[in-house]
Amino acid sequence: MKFVLYINDSEEKVGIVIGEKVIAINEIFKVISKNVVTTMNQLIEEFDESTISEIEAAVSNNNFNYVLLDSIKLLAPIPNPKRNVFCLGKNYVDHVNEIKMTKISGTGIPEFPIYFTKVASPAIGNCDNIKFSYEVTSEVDYEVELAIVIGKEGINIKPENAEEYIFGYTIVNDVSARDLQGKHTQWFKGKGLDTFCPMGPYIVHKSEIKFPVELNIQSRINGELRQNSNTKKLIFDIPYIISDLSKGLTLKPGDIICTGTPSGVGMGFVPHKLLKNNDVIECYIENIGKLVNKVVVV
Repeated sequence: MKFVLYINDSEEKVGIVIGEKVIAINEIFKVISKNVVTTMNQLIEEFDESTISEIEAAVSNNNFNYVLLDSIKLLAPIPNPKRNVFCLGKNYVDHVNEIKMTKISGTGIPEFPIYFTKVASPAIGNCDNIKFSYEVTSEVDYEVELAIVIGKEGINIKPENAEEYIFGYTIVNDVSARDLQGKHTQWFKGKGLDTFCPMGPYIVHKSEIKFPVELNIQSRINGELRQNSNTKKLIFDIPYIISDLSKGLTLKPGDIICTGTPSGVGMGFVPHKLLKNNDVIECYIENIGKLVNKVVVV
């Protein structure tokens, strides 16, 4: 089941996607006696083990009003996370190898996960513009990533229990100012500029994604395939990430964890293929969808 945050008739709503149709979740929740929600975080908090089957039964037995997917504006599923987005660096071997000679990182394959955080205030959605000024940065790059959305609170989670704490999955483009990333050593500034967190277009519930998660992941710039891998190649897989990150740190519903990017980023080419005005970036992950954004240099 795919969940979206969208605008229709100037009203922001949470909905589910069925084919090319979108049904407002509150119409369904009225039937199954759940609380009204206005944000994706509220939806996640309302969920329990029976919610998916209740929604499916309600959709099968009722004629709900709907809107067509191509008639609405999709927002980032969680535009304003309660906390910064958790991110992993250097989590595919091929990406480690392509950035060995750059100024932003050490050269080795990490023995432990490299964590950093990314500001999303707000995250931008599908078809929104990535904006930056050359007065701030001249080396902007793309990174397609599978993002985990946490579904319930947990601390010191065991790897074998990790899936229990997942709500679903989405796509994040970890847009990065490479010059700022190198200049400041710590990556927060270079990863955290306004509009540098495209997210979406959907959150796909974990019931739709087989565990362990092995999904094709790609990015294209102006139609040119740049990144092409599979999440089974993660150095630190999803159970490890959730278990390790949660040691002494409570994960909460709605938390977002970006799992890293494969090779093919712009700075990995010689010469570099960094983003420029009017570039169109397509980030694709199997069974989730395609996140498309355009670059606008202001």
